[in-house]
Amino acid sequence: MAAAAGEVPVGCVIVRAGTVIAQTGNRTLTDGDPTAHAEMVAIRRAAATLGNERLVDCDLYVTLEPCTMCAAAISFARLRRLYYGAADPKAGAVENGVRYFSAPACLHQPQIYGGIAEIEAAKLLQSFFRARRG
Repeated sequence: MAAAAGEVPVGCVIVRAGTVIAQTGNRTLTDGDPTAHAEMVAIRRAAATLGNERLVDCDLYVTLEPCTMCAAAISFARLRRLYYGAADPKAGAVENGVRYFSAPACLHQPQIYGGIAEIEAAKLLQSFFRARRG
């Protein structure tokens, strides 16, 4: 859906007790907001749904390794688990870049599971950027 809107095709869901409580894709262009990454929007929606900024018993699934901003938000929200698809060597902050969750300033580290449907996620992103470049 994000790609159809011209957004980088990153999707995110937050699950609590087996139920999806938030789902979205990137919305930076749609909202004119550089912070409207899929993870940020999903965290905001989940917090609003639960009426609490702490998402301690929730799990976040996203198609691309989170950037530093999103990793920090995941930590601040106290999400229990992070599942992500494709690694992001340029802007990722989990296993690449700053490795936010390993930093001394990180207040909470979720359980991390990378490489979930990695090939499919990487192909989706690669085809999007290939088409964008023409």
